[in-house]
Amino acid sequence: MALNYEDVIKTKDSISFKNQAFINGKYVNSLSEKVFEDISPVDGGLVTSVAECDVDDVNDAVKAARYVFEKGSWSRMAPNKRKKILFKFADLIKKNILELGILETIDMGKPISAATGDIAACVACLNWYAEAIDKIYDDVAPTRDNIIAMITKEPLGVVGAVTPWNYPLLMAFWKIAPALATGNSFILKPAEQSPLSALRVSELAMEAGIPEGVFNVVPGFGPTAGKALGMHMDVDKLGFTGSTEVGKLFLKYSGDSNMKRVSLECGGKSPNIIFADAPDLDVAAKQAADGMFFNSGQVCDAPSRLLIEKSIKDEFIEKLIEYSKPWMPNDPFHPDTSMGSMVDKNQASRVLDYIETGKKEGAQIVTGGEQVNKDTGGYYIAPTIFKDVNNSMKIAKDEIFGPVLCAIDFEGEKEALKIANDTDYGLNAIIWSNDLNKVHKIAKRIRSGKVLVNSMSDGDMSVPHGGYKQSGFGRDKSLEAMGQYTQTKLTWIELK
Repeated sequence: MALNYEDVIKTKDSISFKNQAFINGKYVNSLSEKVFEDISPVDGGLVTSVAECDVDDVNDAVKAARYVFEKGSWSRMAPNKRKKILFKFADLIKKNILELGILETIDMGKPISAATGDIAACVACLNWYAEAIDKIYDDVAPTRDNIIAMITKEPLGVVGAVTPWNYPLLMAFWKIAPALATGNSFILKPAEQSPLSALRVSELAMEAGIPEGVFNVVPGFGPTAGKALGMHMDVDKLGFTGSTEVGKLFLKYSGDSNMKRVSLECGGKSPNIIFADAPDLDVAAKQAADGMFFNSGQVCDAPSRLLIEKSIKDEFIEKLIEYSKPWMPNDPFHPDTSMGSMVDKNQASRVLDYIETGKKEGAQIVTGGEQVNKDTGGYYIAPTIFKDVNNSMKIAKDEIFGPVLCAIDFEGEKEALKIANDTDYGLNAIIWSNDLNKVHKIAKRIRSGKVLVNSMSDGDMSVPHGGYKQSGFGRDKSLEAMGQYTQTKLTWIELK
């Protein structure tokens, strides 16, 4: 989408924020009348006050979602009709792409070009699952002549989702789209840092023709609204994207309530392995910088551990420093800006603390390492690269979730694989090498949900996304995700 700075600012200044919860087809205040402040990290200023939902509000949303599910106006709607409505929903999102992108820039400081790109990806996601609705067939089992054994997929019922602030709508739509496509009712608890785009999209869902109660949004905090969804006895499934620490809480909530299904996409500390025989070191260095500093490093599968073969270490780091220069933070509303702010003051402080820890641990900063653009009132950190990092260091083990890259050198395949797997996480891994045998052997032995080879691009909706180990389980994207929102039923008919 071609963007003009003047058009962006004009649209931004004309936006009227939706700041109430959206339950049963209507915008409503929280029952307690509580609100929380929505602060923009672009300049540290107050945007609006948003309804702070709690247990009672979640109860109302679940009640509405359950009622419409049992009524069948969406869950039993003809697939081709449900498909048309989701196509219309996608079209309305596309028509409002600039407004929705601006809302995400306001809320989390993401550059407007990246924010509108995320909204375009939401449209593609919704269209992909809408198209799949009437392409998935049930099965008939092979049995003796007097038996008909039908194996069918049915919607789960009421689905809850708690989503993160780094991709406010895109991570939500990775759950919304397959859940709605398979006939479920849906309740979204967006991150408290970034609720505005989800609240605006609620209105578009109704305009598209999604029945009242099928799509609900309950803004609020994790320990209250999020926990209420996780503990609710009438929520059939909970999808979560966020930290490993919070993901473990949802497993506990499931066990303490109705054993609802839980799928988790949690943290990452992904290895990016650069062998000396990489096909093009410049391409590898550029993509290492782009992959790390995109979205200010606030990406679960960011390639934050850079493993470099010792023979090319100095050469590669020099290239990397050069390719990091275009990522200096700037005005997020300008279309030419590559990197914006951190999501809030707390996250900026957390990242700066990790940078200080890295220095104390003995790692060496070769570029960045400081907060910049302080005069804006926002929370901006320069792209930061550490070299001479040991994999036992805190900066190499913890998910920093900021623009901080840790370079670790290795000798040979065996050491590279050992370092790559020496982590609690397993979301993503990248290998750069021209040796097909080496690539195959390492890819098979890396404990990761995905392995990318000589590229960092895996954005196609047709492939699954998810992790091993403490990066969680379950998959977003692809047809696999549709299975996360359905249950399998056997109907056994004996003929006389």
